[in-house]
Amino acid sequence: MSAGPAAARQGPFCRLSRTLQPAFRFPCWRCEIGCGSRAFCHANTFPTPHFSIEKIIMLIDSHHHLWAYDPAEYGWISDDMSVLRQDFLAAQLREIASESGVDGFVSVQARQSMQETDDLLKIASEEPLIRGVVGWIGLADPDMESQLESVSGRDKLVGMRHVVQDEPDDRFLDGEAFNHGVSLLGQHNLVYDILIFAKQLPAAIDFADRHASLPMVVDHIAKPTISGGTMDPQWEPHFRELARREHLTCKFSGVATEVRDADWDIETIRPYWDVALEAFGPKRLMFGSDWPVCLLRTGHKQWLDTVRQLASELSEDEQAAFFTDNAIKAYGLDA
Repeated sequence: MSAGPAAARQGPFCRLSRTLQPAFRFPCWRCEIGCGSRAFCHANTFPTPHFSIEKIIMLIDSHHHLWAYDPAEYGWISDDMSVLRQDFLAAQLREIASESGVDGFVSVQARQSMQETDDLLKIASEEPLIRGVVGWIGLADPDMESQLESVSGRDKLVGMRHVVQDEPDDRFLDGEAFNHGVSLLGQHNLVYDILIFAKQLPAAIDFADRHASLPMVVDHIAKPTISGGTMDPQWEPHFRELARREHLTCKFSGVATEVRDADWDIETIRPYWDVALEAFGPKRLMFGSDWPVCLLRTGHKQWLDTVRQLASELSEDEQAAFFTDNAIKAYGLDA
């Protein structure tokens, strides 16, 4: 359990908890008592729970992006995504961590270039909040092995991802050269992140079977189309089938962005939460924000609060798995 970055600050004891050791005090902004002390107190001081579980466990956001915006480098950011046409770097990430109470992040590539991987690793080397980096190499390139060797072993590199969702061939994941590249990741203790649309799920099932010993992470619950209150028929049956592969975990992230209706609320999201939770279970599902892409439909804290409400049905241990342990296990992060 982590008290988060704020607990490292010096200050007086909370007047409701004067004798506790500093390592076990929690910042007032996490408190639900509201004594007004603006100091520190302990989660277990009171017979009635002082904090809800989501506020006292360490919180890992398993999916976010960083970029110094350049239209030539980020052509996928279209005219209707103007909110994303700005820099999102370590300074902004620290603001998000403070606002939402996040203890660690996994940074994921947003450009398909070796430079992207290098840039993210450099930022991560200077930013303690970044626990891991999912980068990019040309997995189908003839020189893929030399690309992999050039980054293998770098601190905080935990996985690789290819933007399969943008490939015109829905069976891109069948490609022999691509599969050869993916097959080498395990030798370097790297995970593969699967980024697809729902229509690509059948190929993803075969792909996962082909690499049964390689840990994989499904991004954004495989991006169903959410519209009109009806479940995406391309998504649910294939998603459930994919989840039967025990070497896969899944991020409950990027879901609000897939809503096609003008407005959304927790009830819009709930059916997809229910399916994802039932399919993967609380030990193979993890929280992610997809910040800053989530800003197209929601803020980081709004999304976190929505997911916390959905996860409130889980036991304390299950919430700890979903918000913390599953990301640590999936990516081999330092706890």
